[in-house]
Amino acid sequence: MIYLDAAATTPVRREVLEAMWPWLTGEFGNASSQHALGKRAAEALTEARAHVAALLGCRASEIIFTSGGTEADNLALKGIALANPRGRHIVTSPIEHEAVLASCDYLERHHGFEITYLPVSRFGLVETAVLAAALREDTTLVSILLASNEVGTIQPVAALAALAHARGVPLHTDAVQGGGVLDVSVKTLGADAMSLSGHKLGAPKGIGLLFLRGRLQAEPVLHGGGQERGRRSGTENVAGAIGFARALELAVAGRAERSDRLSHRRDELIAGVLAGVPDAVLTGHPTLRLPGHASFCFPGTSGEAMLLQLEERGILCSSGSACAAGRDEPSHVLLAMGLTPELAQTAVRFTLTETVSEEEIRQTIQAVHQASQAVRATAAA
Repeated sequence: MIYLDAAATTPVRREVLEAMWPWLTGEFGNASSQHALGKRAAEALTEARAHVAALLGCRASEIIFTSGGTEADNLALKGIALANPRGRHIVTSPIEHEAVLASCDYLERHHGFEITYLPVSRFGLVETAVLAAALREDTTLVSILLASNEVGTIQPVAALAALAHARGVPLHTDAVQGGGVLDVSVKTLGADAMSLSGHKLGAPKGIGLLFLRGRLQAEPVLHGGGQERGRRSGTENVAGAIGFARALELAVAGRAERSDRLSHRRDELIAGVLAGVPDAVLTGHPTLRLPGHASFCFPGTSGEAMLLQLEERGILCSSGSACAAGRDEPSHVLLAMGLTPELAQTAVRFTLTETVSEEEIRQTIQAVHQASQAVRATAAA
């Protein structure tokens, strides 16, 4: 089996499990409890928060631990929009994760917000001039993802944030896909809010965070006991926070080497697929793309049929966002980039883990060639 679906999830790293283990066993206290076991858990949570903040270049008070990227996106969009009513206008893009798009839809339907969806280029890129034209006096928030989970295009978030700031508008970025391979430090990106998810960088599922710049307020999405300084109620996931901090530390420490290795393997895969399947279409930006991300459309095939053929050959990948799996509709991301519905439904995405070898890339290229031929032969029969 060759696992090429890292954009959906990554395996938990051994170092992360080892860091978490004491807080899943003997030190299992509730961080809100006032006895010794609870106080040790609270101290560990404080240390994890400070560790994450140091790695991201922000203050510990600006880190809100969540259950994952989806909750972080919801808190950012709904929380900032409702707590900072400069106006009722939000600017985003049509290629965002469903968590952002659904939050915008909620704000539009239930709170009267107007949403502007910026057009993107055929490579899935948001251009600064397009954002500049969309900003208004009543714009409350801009939300643009750092990198697409479906096509891998990396957005110029720093430039977009600077443009928004010049007009007095805060910017949120969903950085979930870039957390393990891109520089997501607050200074580099310049964002006022940023979502990250643990299971995309070697921590378990069920832990994530929202960086929220200190001057910004956010209306809570989850109400209850007032944990996370009143911004996110619910018993704190102490072990998850510790695991997240360790995973982020490992990601930051090995980022340059990991990015170079993944980029090399990615380029091998892209070249091999395009050479062997002449009508294959590379989706996303040809150079401004995630290091381990290669996504294609295969005209004359079906994305789902390709996935089945590839799995029979030991290749595990996907047709797009795991959050949209099982739907019959073509990808909203590919449609926004100008692809026809028919072509969009032939999409296949390969996202590499850092352990993938050259031999596995060669096997994958061969499997893609064979799968394409098999699907076309079946369709022609």
